[in-house]
Amino acid sequence: MADINGKSTPAAGAEKYIVIVENKNDWDVSYPSLNIITVKDYLSDPLYTKLKDAKIINLSRSYRYLSRGYFCSFLAEARKQRIIPSVRTLRDLSKKAIYQIDTDVDELDDIIEKCFLKLWGKHSQHDSIEIYVFFGLCDNPYFEKFAEEIFDTFRCPVLKIEFEKEKDGWEISTIKALTLNAIPEDRKELFSASIAKYTKRRWVRPRGKNILRYDLAILYNPEEKLPPSNKKALNKFISIGKKLNIDVELITKKDYSRLAEYDALFIRETTALEHYTYMFSKKAESEGLIVIDDPDSILRCTNKVYLAELLNANKIPAPKSMIFIKDSNVENLECTIPYPVVLKIPDGSFSLGVYKAGNREELVKISELLFRESDIILAQEFLYTEFDWRIGILNRTPLYASQYFMSGKHWQIYNHAVKSGANYGRTRTIPVEEAPEPVVTAALNAANLIGNGLYGVDLKQTDNGVVVIEVNDNPSIEAGDEDAYLKDELYRKILMHFIEKIEKRA
Repeated sequence: MADINGKSTPAAGAEKYIVIVENKNDWDVSYPSLNIITVKDYLSDPLYTKLKDAKIINLSRSYRYLSRGYFCSFLAEARKQRIIPSVRTLRDLSKKAIYQIDTDVDELDDIIEKCFLKLWGKHSQHDSIEIYVFFGLCDNPYFEKFAEEIFDTFRCPVLKIEFEKEKDGWEISTIKALTLNAIPEDRKELFSASIAKYTKRRWVRPRGKNILRYDLAILYNPEEKLPPSNKKALNKFISIGKKLNIDVELITKKDYSRLAEYDALFIRETTALEHYTYMFSKKAESEGLIVIDDPDSILRCTNKVYLAELLNANKIPAPKSMIFIKDSNVENLECTIPYPVVLKIPDGSFSLGVYKAGNREELVKISELLFRESDIILAQEFLYTEFDWRIGILNRTPLYASQYFMSGKHWQIYNHAVKSGANYGRTRTIPVEEAPEPVVTAALNAANLIGNGLYGVDLKQTDNGVVVIEVNDNPSIEAGDEDAYLKDELYRKILMHFIEKIEKRA
């Protein structure tokens, strides 16, 4: 294969990126020497149907629906190859869907206003302006931050954005995906620099280092107060990933449109159905990625009412439970479960939305509060133990065994009423084989009802036997706690699970 200048280049499978153009003459001689192929080659040459690690930049002359350029992006996704722009991006741009999940409207509006304040101040005589954004770089230095944000939203190589002045300030009027031959002559130098920077940032590795086989995205929220993995644990995944030949990259909600670039997604942010974490999981699964937490696991685990019914239907030992419906008779609950009674909102996490009522007055007060958010709450008998067991399960196999002790002078692991200082109990992790066999067996039985992903099963060991409290789809993996016994091996086991799944899929 040869590049635009006729020079010999490595076989397509040996390159980490490919640039598709309509005609090789579209690629200006001033542009970087990259692996350039034509639309016709990509659509018709069998060589390109078999590429496994291809990362593709589509610079066709048209992205119109059912055009050849559109089919390049469409077929790349069918071939499980990573391409920008994706079909989703092209669809969103065609519908002028300016604000997507990964762009907070208020945040973007604030960035726009700041850009114009720097550019013209509060009083401008202009009514409109246009800018060009190439791979997140802008031709106007005042719009650098905006360019990064908009490229995170619409992963499209070349964008032309027009603004119009309205009564309440500046607004985006159009966002248009431009083709290679539509780049103005005086912007070609910026385009050349931007594509060189973009390809080197993710796809070109320093000489002497191995090309990492797979790409794993870890979704996290740097602002989350109680994340499932602390920073040290996230860094462990990254460093150990390199040793296993897997590139681990931390992403946030702004990277929604980039999911097709990865082989797998690991959600390390507290999940919920009415939340972008569930949308990430659904999108990743539809793109063919290996996903933890998968959508079904999120659906089943995040609702405590569903879990209680599931455990009961499958005769898994659990605390005595009752679905408490809004406006139902309190006496029926009192006859079923003696005080104190634990009341739970269906989708709470980290002990949030969990309360204890010691009498009828407290029951009525707490239930009224919870019924403001849900028409149904879960009532359970109160079982106090010094600590809860947490058995980590990965692919139907026990991974770790931890004891979560109650917060000081409190009945829960987390005490959210404490405003300062320690608000959670200590954690002790032991070898799985040293955990009581009934605890591990019950945990496995419960987790197997959900799926074959990564779960944390919470249990209590009482005088009357072991009971399952809940199954978590997004269990804590924190440096210093869950890894206290296995150390780096814990991270290696999880990463190896992803690798095995990716290779099995391939």
